[in-house]
Amino acid sequence: MNDDRTPTPDTASAIKADDADSASDASSEAPPGALDDQAPQAPAEQAGATDDEAAPLHRRGIKSYVLRAGRMTQAQTRGLEEVWPRLGLTLDDGRQDPVSLFGRQAPLVVEIGFGMGGSLIEQAETHPETDFIGIEVHAPGVGKLLDEADKRGLTNLRVYREDALRVLDECLPEASLDRLQLFFPDPWPKKKHHKRRIVQPAFVELVRSCLKPGGTLHMATDWEAYAEWMAEVMTEAPGYRNTAPAESAPYVSRPDFRPLTKFEARGERLGHGVWDLIFARDA
Repeated sequence: MNDDRTPTPDTASAIKADDADSASDASSEAPPGALDDQAPQAPAEQAGATDDEAAPLHRRGIKSYVLRAGRMTQAQTRGLEEVWPRLGLTLDDGRQDPVSLFGRQAPLVVEIGFGMGGSLIEQAETHPETDFIGIEVHAPGVGKLLDEADKRGLTNLRVYREDALRVLDECLPEASLDRLQLFFPDPWPKKKHHKRRIVQPAFVELVRSCLKPGGTLHMATDWEAYAEWMAEVMTEAPGYRNTAPAESAPYVSRPDFRPLTKFEARGERLGHGVWDLIFARDA
C-alpha cells in the first residue's frame, strides 16, 4: 500500500528522467499542459502499441515503483534479521506449492504493495482460516510487518521483498489464488508517467492466470482518474466479470474484509473519495 505520495529524491530523479525522455515528443504533439489535462487513456486505446509495449512491465524494464531510502527502526531491523528466515520468500525459492508452504489447504490471498503492513497484519490476524502472502519492495515496511507478525504469533503469513510482477510470473502457481489485493498503488498521475502504472492489460492478464476460477482481483484507489483507468482496463480485459451491483457499477462499497487505513480515514474526513473495484475470474 503506497500511502506516501510525497516525491523523494529517488522518485524525483525517475520522474525527471521520464520528463527528459518525453519532453521533445510531448511539446511537438500538444500545447504546453495539454497532455496532463486530458482524460486518462487506457493502454489498449493507445495507437501504435508494439508487441514489446504490450508485454508486462518487468519484461520491458519499466518499474511501477521507485525504491525509497529510509531509516530502519530497531523493530524493523529485527524483523528483517530474525523473522525473515522463517517467513521470508525469494524468487530463488522457485514456484511455490501453497499447501506445502503453509502446511494446510486454505484460501490464499496475495497483497501487492502492503506499505507498512498494518492492513495486511489486521487481515491475517482477523482471518486465521486464510493464508496470506504479502509483496513489498521497501525494507522498512517489510521489516515492520515481519516484526508484528512474529509478536502476534501469526503463522498464516509469508512475505516477498521482490518485484510483484516477477513473483506472479515466476513463483505463484496457475489458478492458485482466491484473491489478489492491490490497495492504493502509486497513481502516477501525469500522462507521460502512465506507462509506470501497475494496472495495465498485461498485468491483469497475468493476475487472471494466477486466480482460481471465481477468484477476485480487488483494487482500491483514492485517485478518481486512476479508478476510471482501472475500470476501463478491467472492462476490456478478457476472462473477467465485474462484481459491482448495477446501481454502483463499476465500483463496489468497501467490503468489510478490507480494513480502513489511517490514511483513508484521514482522506474521508477531508471529503476525499475512495473507489473499490472487484472483478472475478470467469470459470
